[in-house]
Amino acid sequence: MHPCVDFAEFSLSGEYLARIIAVANQKGGVGKTTTAVNLAACLATAEQPTLLVDCDSQANATAAIGFAKDPSRRTLYHALILNEPFDKIIQKTQVDGLEVIPADKNLAGAAVELVSAESREYRLQGALKALHEKYRYIILDCPPALDLLTLNALVGVSELLDTLMRIRRTLNPSLEIEGILLTMYDERTTLSRQVATDLRSFFGTQVFQSVIPRNVRLAEAPSFGKPIIFYDIHSKGADGYTQLAQEVIANAEKRAGTGARSAHSGA
Repeated sequence: MHPCVDFAEFSLSGEYLARIIAVANQKGGVGKTTTAVNLAACLATAEQPTLLVDCDSQANATAAIGFAKDPSRRTLYHALILNEPFDKIIQKTQVDGLEVIPADKNLAGAAVELVSAESREYRLQGALKALHEKYRYIILDCPPALDLLTLNALVGVSELLDTLMRIRRTLNPSLEIEGILLTMYDERTTLSRQVATDLRSFFGTQVFQSVIPRNVRLAEAPSFGKPIIFYDIHSKGADGYTQLAQEVIANAEKRAGTGARSAHSGA
């Protein structure tokens, strides 16, 4: 079992606008793309305008949300490297309220091209500023490596937590952990239960109550270019991501309420 996918939430400005969540883990095959696509779809279905940003050159999130390969399609590469405006890049999806910034193989070269770029770690942050007021949530699907694309996403958790702390000190002081998510969870196995217990004991409330089970229908859905709620709304995978979306929304509302009360108290 791959026990967790790590979320980092950050604000790209001093005020609360879009809530930005990067789905990140150095290890591949732990369900990052599955989580990014299905969390984004469930948030949109809950009437939360959402943008999914595919930051991985493999473009699995782009395919999983229903887009076939198209060499003529503009992608995140065009925004980061060629400075093209997002209104030429953002695509509407089959889910009402969900739009996507697609990826393609050119992103593999973007990490190299960014090396010599000015303010290279802030390219994505700067590009997304124009979208703050359009969406309630922006979900970033990161590649399974700590390269410049992932670094851009974490600016705009053992090793990843260490990386997060370094980025917080040097690049983005408002970087936070949204939560740690158990994926590919099999409650029938002692190992899965023990890992869940250990994570909750160590990280406490930073671990989401929602868990994503091993689920055949969830594994099938990307091949059909559909989020799980469109592929099989009655599956355990759909239940898991629907619950996760509600938990993320509740956490955001709780933070917003706390902020409002603090501001009121200080008046």
